[in-house]
Amino acid sequence: MSETSRPEVAPTDNASPVLYSERLWVPVWWWAVGLFVAGLLAAEVHMGAPGLRAWLPYVLLLPLPVWGLVWLSRLRVEVVEEPSGVHLRVGQAHLPVDVIARVAEVPGSAKSAALGRQLDPAAFVQHRVWVKPMALIVLDDPEDPTPYWLISTRRPAELLAALDRARPQTDGD
Repeated sequence: MSETSRPEVAPTDNASPVLYSERLWVPVWWWAVGLFVAGLLAAEVHMGAPGLRAWLPYVLLLPLPVWGLVWLSRLRVEVVEEPSGVHLRVGQAHLPVDVIARVAEVPGSAKSAALGRQLDPAAFVQHRVWVKPMALIVLDDPEDPTPYWLISTRRPAELLAALDRARPQTDGD
């Protein structure tokens, strides 16, 4: 069975050499705002509850924005060398680099066009609002209906360089 770009659970092998890795953390100011709002809500409840119950809202509400922001920041973009070949991993989806036809950087100024009218409904998209640039990865796999991947990345030039180094070179390139 051939590998495709459809999202599936990729095996985790800590011994695999990582050629590129990035985690798409939310901006720092989101943390400040989230903790401020949770603290404000806890303070509101604190004012109406006497004694030990007054601290309960802080214990319950302050971990919520921390959990939420860590959950939003869970996406990793990696180029990993595995025994079966080099793969691009985006979250749980993985793609062998030998099915990549070409790659391109999508600057933040062109992001709305790439995600709007120009977006192919069959494309694989991993978009994060807080990350402006994106990478366009066009596929050449006749068994896969996905025409391309469009993924958020803070360092598109480094990602595309790692993919270019990992891709098998042909005489036509």
